[in-house]
Amino acid sequence: MVTINNNKTTITPEKTSIIGGSDPDYFDWQEVWYPVHYVEDLDKTRPTAFTLLEKNIVIWWEEKNNQWSVFEDQCPHRLAPLSEGRINESGCLECPYHGWAFSGQGNCEIIPQQHPTGKAEKSLRASVKTLPTQVRQGLLFVYAGKPENAEITPIPLVDVLEEDSDEWVCLNTFRDLPYDALTLMENVLDSSHIPYTHHKSVGNRANVSPVELEVIESGKWGFKGVWEEGPRKGTLGRQETNFVAPAMMYHDLTSKQFGRTLTVVYATPIGKGKCRLFARFPFKFSSKIPKFFIKLTPRWYSHIGQNGVLEDDQIFLHHQERYLEQKGGSSKFAKAFYLPTKADLFVFQLHIWISQYQAQLFPEQSLSPALSSETLLDRYHSHTKHCSSCRTALKNLQRLKIGVAIATSIIWSAIVSLLLIFDHPPVWSMILLTITVPLGVISWFALGGLEKRFYQGREIPPRNLPNS
Repeated sequence: MVTINNNKTTITPEKTSIIGGSDPDYFDWQEVWYPVHYVEDLDKTRPTAFTLLEKNIVIWWEEKNNQWSVFEDQCPHRLAPLSEGRINESGCLECPYHGWAFSGQGNCEIIPQQHPTGKAEKSLRASVKTLPTQVRQGLLFVYAGKPENAEITPIPLVDVLEEDSDEWVCLNTFRDLPYDALTLMENVLDSSHIPYTHHKSVGNRANVSPVELEVIESGKWGFKGVWEEGPRKGTLGRQETNFVAPAMMYHDLTSKQFGRTLTVVYATPIGKGKCRLFARFPFKFSSKIPKFFIKLTPRWYSHIGQNGVLEDDQIFLHHQERYLEQKGGSSKFAKAFYLPTKADLFVFQLHIWISQYQAQLFPEQSLSPALSSETLLDRYHSHTKHCSSCRTALKNLQRLKIGVAIATSIIWSAIVSLLLIFDHPPVWSMILLTITVPLGVISWFALGGLEKRFYQGREIPPRNLPNS
Protein backbone atom coordinates (compact mmCIF):
# COMPACT_ATOMS: atom_id res chain seq x y z
CA MET A 1 0.00 0.00 0.00
CA VAL A 2 1.25 3.47 -0.87
CA THR A 3 1.24 5.76 2.15
CA ILE A 4 1.54 9.51 1.77
CA ASN A 5 1.60 11.35 5.10
CA ASN A 6 2.50 14.91 6.01
CA ASN A 7 5.52 15.77 3.90
CA LYS A 8 6.67 12.15 3.90
CA THR A 9 6.10 9.21 1.60
CA THR A 10 6.56 5.56 2.50
CA ILE A 11 5.74 2.21 0.97
CA THR A 12 4.53 -0.78 2.93
CA PRO A 13 7.19 -3.52 2.95
CA GLU A 14 7.02 -6.01 0.13
CA LYS A 15 6.38 -9.03 2.37
CA THR A 16 2.90 -7.74 3.30
CA SER A 17 1.78 -7.50 -0.32
CA ILE A 18 1.25 -9.95 -3.14
CA ILE A 19 0.98 -7.29 -5.84
CA GLY A 20 2.04 -8.98 -9.05
CA GLY A 21 1.60 -12.50 -7.70
CA SER A 22 3.42 -14.55 -5.06
CA ASP A 23 6.49 -15.44 -7.15
CA PRO A 24 9.29 -13.16 -5.84
CA ASP A 25 11.10 -13.25 -9.20
CA TYR A 26 8.20 -12.69 -11.56
CA PHE A 27 5.67 -9.88 -11.85
CA ASP A 28 2.23 -10.98 -13.04
CA TRP A 29 0.33 -8.04 -14.55
CA GLN A 30 -2.96 -9.83 -13.95
CA GLU A 31 -2.60 -9.84 -10.16
CA VAL A 32 -3.15 -6.09 -9.78
CA TRP A 33 -5.98 -3.64 -9.11
CA TYR A 34 -6.41 -1.15 -11.97
CA PRO A 35 -8.57 1.99 -12.23
CA VAL A 36 -10.83 1.82 -15.28
CA HIS A 37 -13.10 4.87 -14.89
CA TYR A 38 -13.83 7.90 -12.78
CA VAL A 39 -17.23 7.06 -11.30
CA GLU A 40 -18.62 10.49 -12.18
CA ASP A 41 -18.12 9.68 -15.86
CA LEU A 42 -20.10 6.42 -15.76
CA ASP A 43 -23.76 6.30 -16.78
CA LYS A 44 -25.91 4.27 -14.39
CA THR A 45 -28.61 3.80 -17.04
CA ARG A 46 -26.50 1.95 -19.62
CA PRO A 47 -23.55 -0.47 -19.80
CA THR A 48 -20.05 0.81 -20.55
CA ALA A 49 -17.44 -1.13 -22.50
CA PHE A 50 -13.73 -1.14 -21.65
CA THR A 51 -10.68 -3.23 -22.49
CA LEU A 52 -8.32 -4.24 -19.67
CA LEU A 53 -5.17 -6.20 -20.51
CA GLU A 54 -6.73 -7.11 -23.88
CA LYS A 55 -9.81 -8.51 -22.16
CA ASN A 56 -13.10 -6.87 -23.14
CA ILE A 57 -15.18 -6.08 -20.07
CA VAL A 58 -18.54 -4.43 -19.44
CA ILE A 59 -19.24 -2.06 -16.54
CA TRP A 60 -22.81 -1.57 -15.33
CA TRP A 61 -24.76 -0.34 -12.32
CA GLU A 62 -26.79 -2.91 -10.40
CA GLU A 63 -29.36 -0.84 -8.57
CA LYS A 64 -30.63 -3.77 -6.47
CA ASN A 65 -27.34 -4.08 -4.60
CA ASN A 66 -26.26 -0.47 -5.12
CA GLN A 67 -22.97 -1.42 -6.74
CA TRP A 68 -20.93 -1.33 -9.92
CA SER A 69 -20.54 -4.76 -11.50
CA VAL A 70 -17.95 -5.78 -14.09
CA PHE A 71 -18.33 -8.79 -16.36
CA GLU A 72 -16.33 -10.35 -19.12
CA ASP A 73 -18.05 -8.81 -22.15
CA GLN A 74 -19.44 -12.04 -23.61
CA CYS A 75 -22.83 -13.63 -23.23
CA PRO A 76 -22.34 -17.37 -22.50
CA HIS A 77 -25.09 -18.19 -25.01
CA ARG A 78 -23.65 -17.03 -28.36
CA LEU A 79 -20.80 -14.75 -27.20
CA ALA A 80 -22.52 -11.48 -28.12
CA PRO A 81 -20.99 -8.44 -26.33
CA LEU A 82 -23.16 -7.56 -23.35
CA SER A 83 -21.98 -3.94 -23.58
CA GLU A 84 -24.31 -3.64 -26.59
CA GLY A 85 -27.27 -4.64 -24.41
CA ARG A 86 -29.29 -2.74 -21.82
CA ILE A 87 -30.22 -2.70 -18.15
CA ASN A 88 -33.76 -4.06 -18.25
CA GLU A 89 -36.84 -3.29 -16.17
CA SER A 90 -35.92 -5.85 -13.51
CA GLY A 91 -32.45 -4.30 -13.06
CA CYS A 92 -30.51 -7.05 -14.84
CA LEU A 93 -28.01 -6.71 -17.66
CA GLU A 94 -29.76 -8.00 -20.75
CA CYS A 95 -27.98 -9.47 -23.77
CA PRO A 96 -28.89 -7.66 -27.02
CA TYR A 97 -28.98 -10.89 -29.04
CA HIS A 98 -31.59 -13.12 -27.35
CA GLY A 99 -32.47 -11.33 -24.12
CA TRP A 100 -30.68 -13.54 -21.63
CA ALA A 101 -30.48 -11.44 -18.45
CA PHE A 102 -27.87 -11.48 -15.65
CA SER A 103 -27.72 -10.28 -12.05
CA GLY A 104 -24.76 -8.38 -10.62
CA GLN A 105 -23.18 -11.65 -9.47
CA GLY A 106 -23.12 -12.94 -13.04
CA ASN A 107 -25.97 -15.40 -12.55
CA CYS A 108 -28.37 -15.92 -15.44
CA GLU A 109 -31.86 -14.94 -14.26
CA ILE A 110 -33.89 -15.62 -17.38
CA ILE A 111 -33.69 -17.40 -20.73
CA PRO A 112 -36.75 -16.12 -22.62
CA GLN A 113 -36.73 -18.90 -25.23
CA GLN A 114 -36.94 -21.90 -22.92
CA HIS A 115 -40.11 -23.73 -21.77
CA PRO A 116 -41.57 -22.41 -18.46
CA THR A 117 -40.49 -25.60 -16.71
CA GLY A 118 -36.90 -25.36 -17.99
CA LYS A 119 -33.99 -24.71 -15.63
CA ALA A 120 -31.12 -24.11 -18.06
CA GLU A 121 -30.33 -20.76 -16.40
CA LYS A 122 -29.27 -22.66 -13.25
CA SER A 123 -26.32 -24.23 -15.05
CA LEU A 124 -22.87 -22.78 -14.36
CA ARG A 125 -22.46 -22.59 -18.12
CA ALA A 126 -25.20 -19.94 -18.17
CA SER A 127 -23.24 -17.63 -15.84
CA VAL A 128 -21.05 -14.73 -16.87
CA LYS A 129 -17.51 -14.40 -15.54
CA THR A 130 -17.35 -11.51 -13.05
CA LEU A 131 -14.37 -9.43 -11.95
CA PRO A 132 -13.88 -8.02 -8.42
CA THR A 133 -14.53 -4.28 -8.13
CA GLN A 134 -13.92 -1.51 -5.58
CA VAL A 135 -14.84 2.17 -5.69
CA ARG A 136 -12.13 4.21 -3.98
CA GLN A 137 -11.33 7.91 -4.16
CA GLY A 138 -13.82 8.43 -6.97
CA LEU A 139 -12.29 5.72 -9.17
CA LEU A 140 -13.70 2.33 -10.11
CA PHE A 141 -10.94 -0.25 -9.62
CA VAL A 142 -11.10 -3.71 -11.20
CA TYR A 143 -9.02 -6.75 -10.25
CA ALA A 144 -7.77 -8.56 -13.32
CA GLY A 145 -6.39 -11.74 -11.74
CA LYS A 146 -7.63 -14.63 -9.64
CA PRO A 147 -10.68 -13.45 -7.65
CA GLU A 148 -9.44 -15.10 -4.45
CA ASN A 149 -6.36 -12.83 -4.51
CA ALA A 150 -8.35 -9.60 -4.75
CA GLU A 151 -8.92 -9.19 -0.99
CA ILE A 152 -5.26 -9.69 -0.09
CA THR A 153 -3.91 -7.43 -2.83
CA PRO A 154 -3.77 -3.73 -1.85
CA ILE A 155 -5.31 -1.09 -4.08
CA PRO A 156 -2.81 1.63 -5.08
CA LEU A 157 -4.29 4.74 -3.46
CA VAL A 158 -3.21 8.27 -2.58
CA ASP A 159 -3.70 8.41 1.18
CA VAL A 160 -4.01 12.20 1.35
CA LEU A 161 -7.26 11.84 -0.59
CA GLU A 162 -8.50 9.64 2.27
CA GLU A 163 -8.05 12.49 4.72
CA ASP A 164 -11.13 14.29 5.95
CA SER A 165 -9.67 17.69 5.21
CA ASP A 166 -10.91 20.64 3.19
CA GLU A 167 -7.34 21.86 2.75
CA TRP A 168 -6.83 19.64 -0.28
CA VAL A 169 -8.14 20.39 -3.75
CA CYS A 170 -7.69 17.88 -6.56
CA LEU A 171 -7.71 18.19 -10.34
CA ASN A 172 -8.41 14.98 -12.25
CA THR A 173 -8.26 14.01 -15.90
CA PHE A 174 -7.92 10.90 -18.06
CA ARG A 175 -7.22 9.95 -21.66
CA ASP A 176 -6.73 6.86 -23.79
CA LEU A 177 -3.17 7.06 -25.10
CA PRO A 178 -1.67 5.48 -28.24
CA TYR A 179 1.29 3.92 -26.44
CA ASP A 180 2.02 1.29 -23.76
CA ALA A 181 1.51 1.71 -20.03
CA LEU A 182 5.26 1.27 -19.50
CA THR A 183 6.04 3.95 -22.08
CA LEU A 184 3.78 6.28 -20.10
CA MET A 185 5.51 5.32 -16.85
CA GLU A 186 8.92 5.94 -18.43
CA ASN A 187 7.76 9.37 -19.58
CA VAL A 188 6.23 10.61 -16.32
CA LEU A 189 9.12 9.32 -14.19
CA ASP A 190 11.37 11.62 -16.21
CA SER A 191 10.97 15.16 -14.87
CA SER A 192 13.91 16.43 -16.94
CA HIS A 193 11.86 16.47 -20.16
CA ILE A 194 9.33 19.02 -18.88
CA PRO A 195 11.24 22.27 -19.63
CA TYR A 196 11.76 21.23 -23.25
CA THR A 197 8.79 19.09 -24.25
CA HIS A 198 6.27 21.26 -22.40
CA HIS A 199 7.90 24.62 -23.06
CA LYS A 200 5.24 27.33 -23.02
CA SER A 201 2.56 24.94 -21.71
CA VAL A 202 3.69 23.83 -18.22
CA GLY A 203 7.45 24.20 -18.69
CA ASN A 204 10.10 26.67 -19.69
CA ARG A 205 13.53 26.05 -21.25
CA ALA A 206 14.98 28.77 -19.04
CA ASN A 207 14.48 26.46 -16.03
CA VAL A 208 16.85 23.77 -17.28
CA SER A 209 19.66 22.76 -14.92
CA PRO A 210 21.56 19.56 -14.02
CA VAL A 211 19.24 16.89 -12.59
CA GLU A 212 20.85 14.72 -9.91
CA LEU A 213 18.47 11.84 -9.12
CA GLU A 214 18.98 9.17 -6.46
CA VAL A 215 17.24 5.82 -5.95
CA ILE A 216 16.71 5.20 -2.23
CA GLU A 217 15.10 1.74 -2.23
CA SER A 218 13.68 -0.75 -4.71
CA GLY A 219 12.05 -4.16 -4.97
CA LYS A 220 9.30 -6.04 -6.72
CA TRP A 221 6.89 -3.39 -5.43
CA GLY A 222 8.73 -0.71 -7.45
CA PHE A 223 11.18 1.91 -6.29
CA LYS A 224 11.51 5.18 -4.43
CA GLY A 225 13.80 8.04 -5.39
CA VAL A 226 14.58 11.66 -4.63
CA TRP A 227 15.68 14.79 -6.45
CA GLU A 228 17.24 16.87 -3.69
CA GLU A 229 17.46 20.15 -5.58
CA GLY A 230 14.04 19.76 -7.20
CA PRO A 231 12.58 21.42 -10.32
CA ARG A 232 12.95 25.01 -11.53
CA LYS A 233 16.58 25.22 -10.45
CA GLY A 234 15.71 24.34 -6.88
CA THR A 235 13.21 27.14 -6.36
CA LEU A 236 10.42 24.68 -5.51
CA GLY A 237 12.32 22.42 -3.14
CA ARG A 238 13.03 18.70 -2.79
CA GLN A 239 10.96 16.27 -4.88
CA GLU A 240 10.28 12.65 -3.96
CA THR A 241 9.28 10.17 -6.65
CA ASN A 242 7.72 6.74 -6.25
CA PHE A 243 7.07 4.08 -8.85
CA VAL A 244 4.41 1.70 -7.50
CA ALA A 245 4.56 -1.37 -9.71
CA PRO A 246 3.37 -1.89 -12.27
CA ALA A 247 1.44 1.19 -13.33
CA MET A 248 1.35 3.99 -10.76
CA MET A 249 3.80 6.84 -10.26
CA TYR A 250 3.73 9.98 -8.17
CA HIS A 251 5.92 13.00 -7.49
CA ASP A 252 5.62 14.67 -4.09
CA LEU A 253 6.81 18.25 -3.79
CA THR A 254 6.49 20.73 -0.93
CA SER A 255 7.60 24.33 -1.28
CA LYS A 256 7.29 27.32 1.03
CA GLN A 257 6.16 29.36 -1.95
CA PHE A 258 3.22 27.23 -3.16
CA GLY A 259 2.55 24.53 -0.57
CA ARG A 260 2.38 20.80 -1.21
CA THR A 261 1.74 19.40 -4.69
CA LEU A 262 1.38 15.79 -5.84
CA THR A 263 1.46 14.56 -9.42
CA VAL A 264 -0.15 11.12 -9.51
CA VAL A 265 -0.36 9.03 -12.67
CA TYR A 266 -2.01 5.65 -13.23
CA ALA A 267 -1.36 3.80 -16.48
CA THR A 268 -4.08 1.19 -17.02
CA PRO A 269 -3.01 -1.22 -19.79
CA ILE A 270 -5.60 -1.67 -22.53
CA GLY A 271 -3.56 -3.64 -25.05
CA LYS A 272 -0.31 -3.60 -26.94
CA GLY A 273 0.50 0.04 -27.62
CA LYS A 274 -2.57 1.37 -25.76
CA CYS A 275 -3.29 2.48 -22.21
CA ARG A 276 -5.66 4.71 -20.27
CA LEU A 277 -4.03 7.46 -18.26
CA PHE A 278 -5.57 8.73 -15.04
CA ALA A 279 -3.82 11.88 -13.82
CA ARG A 280 -4.55 13.37 -10.40
CA PHE A 281 -3.14 16.60 -9.03
CA PRO A 282 -3.84 17.07 -5.30
CA PHE A 283 -2.83 20.52 -4.04
CA LYS A 284 -2.54 21.97 -0.55
CA PHE A 285 -1.76 25.62 -1.22
CA SER A 286 -0.09 28.05 1.15
CA SER A 287 -2.64 30.65 0.02
CA LYS A 288 -6.41 30.22 -0.31
CA ILE A 289 -6.56 32.19 -3.57
CA PRO A 290 -5.35 29.43 -5.99
CA LYS A 291 -7.73 26.95 -4.38
CA PHE A 292 -10.62 29.40 -4.87
CA PHE A 293 -9.93 29.81 -8.59
CA ILE A 294 -9.39 26.07 -9.16
CA LYS A 295 -12.78 25.32 -7.64
CA LEU A 296 -14.38 27.93 -9.91
CA THR A 297 -12.88 26.42 -13.07
CA PRO A 298 -15.27 24.04 -14.89
CA ARG A 299 -13.96 20.48 -15.14
CA TRP A 300 -14.39 20.45 -18.93
CA TYR A 301 -12.30 23.61 -19.30
CA SER A 302 -9.48 22.09 -17.24
CA HIS A 303 -9.60 19.00 -19.44
CA ILE A 304 -9.11 21.07 -22.60
CA GLY A 305 -5.88 22.48 -21.19
CA GLN A 306 -4.70 19.14 -19.80
CA ASN A 307 -5.32 17.44 -23.14
CA GLY A 308 -3.09 20.05 -24.73
CA VAL A 309 -0.27 19.19 -22.31
CA LEU A 310 -0.61 15.47 -23.07
CA GLU A 311 -0.40 16.19 -26.78
CA ASP A 312 2.96 17.92 -26.34
CA ASP A 313 4.64 14.50 -26.39
CA GLN A 314 1.89 12.22 -27.72
CA ILE A 315 3.25 11.92 -31.27
CA PHE A 316 6.91 11.31 -30.51
CA LEU A 317 6.20 8.80 -27.70
CA HIS A 318 4.06 6.79 -30.13
CA HIS A 319 7.04 6.59 -32.48
CA GLN A 320 9.68 6.23 -29.74
CA GLU A 321 8.31 2.92 -28.46
CA ARG A 322 8.35 1.56 -32.03
CA TYR A 323 12.00 2.55 -32.43
CA LEU A 324 12.78 0.80 -29.12
CA GLU A 325 11.00 -2.34 -30.31
CA GLN A 326 13.06 -2.34 -33.50
CA LYS A 327 16.21 -2.25 -31.35
CA GLY A 328 15.17 -5.23 -29.24
CA GLY A 329 12.71 -3.75 -26.75
CA SER A 330 13.19 -3.11 -23.04
CA SER A 331 15.52 -6.09 -22.63
CA LYS A 332 18.02 -4.26 -24.88
CA PHE A 333 17.41 -0.78 -23.47
CA ALA A 334 21.02 -0.35 -22.31
CA LYS A 335 22.18 -0.60 -25.92
CA ALA A 336 19.21 1.18 -27.45
CA PHE A 337 19.36 4.20 -25.10
CA TYR A 338 22.37 6.33 -24.28
CA LEU A 339 21.85 7.42 -20.66
CA PRO A 340 24.99 9.31 -19.57
CA THR A 341 23.53 11.55 -16.84
CA LYS A 342 21.77 11.01 -13.51
CA ALA A 343 18.72 12.74 -14.99
CA ASP A 344 17.90 9.36 -16.57
CA LEU A 345 18.32 7.32 -13.38
CA PHE A 346 14.60 6.68 -12.84
CA VAL A 347 14.16 5.60 -16.47
CA PHE A 348 17.14 3.28 -16.04
CA GLN A 349 15.68 1.89 -12.80
CA LEU A 350 12.30 1.25 -14.45
CA HIS A 351 13.90 -0.90 -17.14
CA ILE A 352 16.00 -2.71 -14.53
CA TRP A 353 12.73 -3.51 -12.71
CA ILE A 354 11.17 -4.79 -15.94
CA SER A 355 14.16 -7.03 -16.61
CA GLN A 356 14.63 -8.27 -13.03
CA TYR A 357 10.98 -9.29 -12.59
CA GLN A 358 10.29 -10.38 -16.19
CA ALA A 359 7.64 -7.68 -16.32
CA GLN A 360 7.49 -7.07 -20.05
CA LEU A 361 3.97 -6.14 -21.15
CA PHE A 362 2.57 -8.31 -23.99
CA PRO A 363 6.09 -9.61 -24.82
CA GLU A 364 4.94 -11.98 -27.56
CA GLN A 365 3.21 -9.27 -29.58
CA SER A 366 4.45 -6.61 -31.95
CA LEU A 367 3.28 -3.05 -32.13
CA SER A 368 0.95 -2.04 -34.96
CA PRO A 369 2.17 0.27 -37.76
CA ALA A 370 2.50 3.88 -36.66
CA LEU A 371 -0.67 5.99 -36.77
CA SER A 372 -1.03 9.31 -38.57
CA SER A 373 -0.52 12.55 -36.66
CA GLU A 374 -4.17 13.42 -37.20
CA THR A 375 -5.27 10.16 -35.56
CA LEU A 376 -2.79 10.60 -32.69
CA LEU A 377 -4.22 14.03 -31.92
CA ASP A 378 -7.83 12.84 -31.81
CA ARG A 379 -9.51 14.05 -28.63
CA TYR A 380 -13.10 13.03 -29.15
CA HIS A 381 -12.65 9.24 -29.16
CA SER A 382 -9.78 9.22 -26.65
CA HIS A 383 -11.44 11.51 -24.10
CA THR A 384 -14.55 13.58 -24.87
CA LYS A 385 -16.98 10.73 -25.58
CA HIS A 386 -15.98 9.02 -22.30
CA CYS A 387 -16.07 12.17 -20.12
CA SER A 388 -19.44 13.24 -18.72
CA SER A 389 -18.28 16.85 -18.24
CA CYS A 390 -16.84 17.28 -21.74
CA ARG A 391 -19.74 15.48 -23.45
CA THR A 392 -22.25 17.75 -21.74
CA ALA A 393 -20.21 20.89 -22.42
CA LEU A 394 -19.89 19.96 -26.09
CA LYS A 395 -23.65 19.44 -26.48
CA ASN A 396 -24.38 22.76 -24.75
CA LEU A 397 -21.81 24.51 -26.90
CA GLN A 398 -23.36 23.13 -30.09
CA ARG A 399 -26.81 24.26 -28.94
CA LEU A 400 -25.46 27.71 -28.14
CA LYS A 401 -23.80 27.89 -31.54
CA ILE A 402 -27.10 27.12 -33.26
CA GLY A 403 -28.89 29.62 -31.01
CA VAL A 404 -26.43 32.38 -31.95
CA ALA A 405 -26.91 31.66 -35.64
CA ILE A 406 -30.71 31.69 -35.35
CA ALA A 407 -30.79 34.84 -33.20
CA THR A 408 -28.43 36.67 -35.56
CA SER A 409 -30.52 35.69 -38.58
CA ILE A 410 -33.78 36.82 -36.93
CA ILE A 411 -32.35 40.17 -35.87
CA TRP A 412 -30.77 40.72 -39.28
CA SER A 413 -34.03 39.88 -41.07
CA ALA A 414 -36.06 42.17 -38.80
CA ILE A 415 -33.73 45.11 -39.34
CA VAL A 416 -33.63 44.61 -43.11
CA SER A 417 -37.44 44.58 -43.11
CA LEU A 418 -37.45 47.95 -41.30
CA LEU A 419 -35.05 49.36 -43.86
CA LEU A 420 -37.34 48.27 -46.68
CA ILE A 421 -40.49 49.63 -45.03
CA PHE A 422 -39.23 53.06 -44.04
CA ASP A 423 -37.69 55.62 -46.34
CA HIS A 424 -35.83 56.98 -43.36
CA PRO A 425 -35.30 54.08 -40.96
CA PRO A 426 -34.58 54.86 -37.30
CA VAL A 427 -30.94 55.55 -36.47
CA TRP A 428 -31.04 52.87 -33.80
CA SER A 429 -31.85 50.23 -36.42
CA MET A 430 -28.71 51.09 -38.39
CA ILE A 431 -26.62 50.98 -35.21
CA LEU A 432 -28.15 47.64 -34.23
CA LEU A 433 -27.46 46.24 -37.70
CA THR A 434 -23.81 47.30 -37.64
CA ILE A 435 -23.31 45.85 -34.15
CA THR A 436 -25.47 42.72 -33.97
CA VAL A 437 -24.56 40.99 -37.21
CA PRO A 438 -20.77 41.27 -36.89
CA LEU A 439 -21.02 40.33 -33.22
CA GLY A 440 -23.11 37.28 -34.09
CA VAL A 441 -20.67 36.19 -36.80
CA ILE A 442 -17.66 36.65 -34.49
CA SER A 443 -19.41 34.72 -31.70
CA TRP A 444 -20.33 31.89 -34.06
CA PHE A 445 -16.72 31.48 -35.24
CA ALA A 446 -15.39 31.74 -31.68
CA LEU A 447 -17.76 29.02 -30.52
CA GLY A 448 -16.73 26.93 -33.52
CA GLY A 449 -13.08 27.26 -32.52
CA LEU A 450 -13.87 26.14 -28.97
CA GLU A 451 -15.96 23.25 -30.32
CA LYS A 452 -13.00 22.02 -32.38
CA ARG A 453 -10.92 21.70 -29.20
CA PHE A 454 -13.23 18.90 -28.02
CA TYR A 455 -12.45 16.95 -31.19
CA GLN A 456 -8.85 17.53 -32.16
CA GLY A 457 -5.56 18.64 -30.66
CA ARG A 458 -3.35 21.38 -32.06
CA GLU A 459 -1.06 20.46 -34.94
CA ILE A 460 1.94 22.43 -33.69
CA PRO A 461 2.89 22.20 -29.99
CA PRO A 462 3.67 25.50 -28.21
CA ARG A 463 7.40 24.69 -28.07
CA ASN A 464 7.59 24.72 -31.89
CA LEU A 465 5.67 27.92 -32.54
CA PRO A 466 7.58 30.85 -34.08
CA ASN A 467 9.52 32.91 -31.53
CA SER A 468 9.02 30.22 -28.89
